[in-house]
Amino acid sequence: MHRILAIIIFVSLFACSSKKQENIVSKEQIKDTTIKVAAERSELYLPLLKDKKVALVVNQTSTVKNKHLVDFLLENNINVIKIFAPEHGFRGNIDRGEHFSNNVDKKTGLPIIAMYGKNRKPKAEQLKDIGIIIFDIQDVGVRFYTYISSMHYVMEACAENNKKLIILDRPNPLGDYVDGPVLQAKFKSFVGMHQIPVVHGLTVGELAIMINEEGWLKNSIKCDLEIIKIKNYNHSKHWSLPIKPSPNLPNDVAIRLYPSLCFFEATNISIGRGTKFPFQVIGYPDKKFGNFTFTPKDIPGMQINPLHENKICYGINLQNTNPDTTFFTLKYIIDFASKYNNKNEFISKRNWFNLLAGNDILAKQIISGMNEKEIRQTWKNDLDKYKLLRKKYLLYTDFE
Repeated sequence: MHRILAIIIFVSLFACSSKKQENIVSKEQIKDTTIKVAAERSELYLPLLKDKKVALVVNQTSTVKNKHLVDFLLENNINVIKIFAPEHGFRGNIDRGEHFSNNVDKKTGLPIIAMYGKNRKPKAEQLKDIGIIIFDIQDVGVRFYTYISSMHYVMEACAENNKKLIILDRPNPLGDYVDGPVLQAKFKSFVGMHQIPVVHGLTVGELAIMINEEGWLKNSIKCDLEIIKIKNYNHSKHWSLPIKPSPNLPNDVAIRLYPSLCFFEATNISIGRGTKFPFQVIGYPDKKFGNFTFTPKDIPGMQINPLHENKICYGINLQNTNPDTTFFTLKYIIDFASKYNNKNEFISKRNWFNLLAGNDILAKQIISGMNEKEIRQTWKNDLDKYKLLRKKYLLYTDFE
């Protein structure tokens, strides 16, 4: 009897122990699925920086958990020599298109070199004392968002000056789909340097490899490139940005609407610059455009001299849009064009619109009254070709 009882107790204890072990494994597995950006995987890149003179291409999004990458590297005795800052500056508080000067970071004393305006590409003399460059900036996955243009020029400068470039990869908040017209080569500019669609569906690491391997750098030169990958990322995973990537993209809704609403920048229609909800509203100083109202005003650090400053704009409110179900669309710009008094004057900055679109066809299609389905059909072949090209350079499991 005692022997039977002992066996029963042993079996019960073993079962409990196994169950407990299963729970531990289960918790570890859940924990292991958390996305870990490359900057947080310091064990992969700190050894590469040892005894090197390092330059950083960074801004306010370049963090290791709650610490800026600059501070993190200095604390780990990495010899950081200088910082290159893209559009919006090192702290991300400079308005779009606003030029800024070279200065010094007050906290660290490091020189900050403006990589926007006339000096878009690091010069040879600026790289002479550098052994390795790190690029760590959060992108939003849209062709005309200029951080990827800055990355292109950094790659080119590294290739020309025999410098190694390490990219600390970050998730793409629009990496779950691909859409829009593919840029035509003759419309290449700082707001569109590559023959990719409006929503390209790549991380900066994946795009950098594509740029390198497709020979898109000047004279088809190659950059000595190394990508530190994101852990547990795939293109189906939603990524909510912990820090706004630029002054007028404050949240997930704005970022998901950005590729659709940015075309309004070449019109006289406001998309909320000068409000606390940019890229989440559309309006014009005429009541026929909608019942929702807003009044653009100067907001230091976000927008100075906004379109229709101090005028009541009437239109639509998109702040309650579900970001998970929001994708690139032409419906907003087609709708507002149809309500404008003179359709031929709707696009007030035609050249700017063409650079954003990557062609001179889209503007004509909208003004002529074509619907979205008809317009989409005209870019389908080029988009399908790009989708095949994109597959070659994926570092992470795709959304399809």
